[in-house]
Amino acid sequence: METKLPFLHAERSRFGVTYHYFRVSRGRRIRIKGDFGTPEFLAHYHEVLATEAPPPKDANPSVQPGSFGWLIGEWKKSADWSAAAPSTQNHRNVFLEQVISLYGDVPFRGIRRQQILEERDRRSGKPFAANNYIKTMRALFRWALDRGYVEENHAQRVPFLKTRTPGFRPWTMEDVERFRQCWPLGTRQRVALEVLLNTGMRRGDAVRLGPQHVTDGVASIRTEKTRMQVDIPILPALQEALDRGPIGESTFIARWDGKPMVKESFGMWFGEACSVAGVKGSAHGLRKTAATIMAEAGGSERELMAFFGWSTTSQSQVYTREADKRLLAARGAERMKAALARL
Repeated sequence: METKLPFLHAERSRFGVTYHYFRVSRGRRIRIKGDFGTPEFLAHYHEVLATEAPPPKDANPSVQPGSFGWLIGEWKKSADWSAAAPSTQNHRNVFLEQVISLYGDVPFRGIRRQQILEERDRRSGKPFAANNYIKTMRALFRWALDRGYVEENHAQRVPFLKTRTPGFRPWTMEDVERFRQCWPLGTRQRVALEVLLNTGMRRGDAVRLGPQHVTDGVASIRTEKTRMQVDIPILPALQEALDRGPIGESTFIARWDGKPMVKESFGMWFGEACSVAGVKGSAHGLRKTAATIMAEAGGSERELMAFFGWSTTSQSQVYTREADKRLLAARGAERMKAALARL
């Protein structure tokens, strides 16, 4: 067991006697003399602490103004940084800590396209990570350019790496039916499926959605990633699943005890439910499926933007163009069929 004094550990011998030891991490163990709490004990403890404790870490190490580390620190104090979703900040921090360890003391004006290219290529074995690194650098230098710190966004000229996979696999309707058969109404897994499919939400938003967000049959929530408010009608299939439950105290998707789930653990839990159902799918794959269904039903780019919380048309165009291609191909096939029939 451990006491409240730093680096002090209590151990009970096989004879029932308790001894106290000072130990830093896996360093040597030093037995503290005297009975715990007595003046003799505390005097010896502080004597050992003064000589054996590691030096305190500087919470605010000096950063040279004008260095790359300083520029990153200024960005993190800005409104631009605060406006990003917490998940985006966390992802960016991973890359920023890496580049600070390499270039933190380098003058930020000395960071050019070459260094950014080298860091991208160092991650070439993981193209998605490499591209996310570029996105982080572009955002940093875009802010620096707007503030007049630099005259050019060198990261903007660094191209993304080509990826070999299309990303998350969308579900087929056969996948959806297979999951529904495995997890019928009245299960938490079924509630999760219907929330994801009928709202098209990202998992970070889906795990926050609850009764408090619904008014007159419409769920209104501000998205975690884009900070846009979406207003989504509760469709019949979702309402039926919610009525049957089980749902949580404050969220529709919940743990076994009714408490909310965090998106990371939810992703793993839902992935296990997919495996049991024999479906090679993910939570984000259902978002893609929902977008495909809406686009093929004739949904416009602006309708998809409003429903899925996209801030630009680039995402909605992916689905509307694909739907248009299928529709045009079907019409073309009908024309060919009619032409061949006349031969």
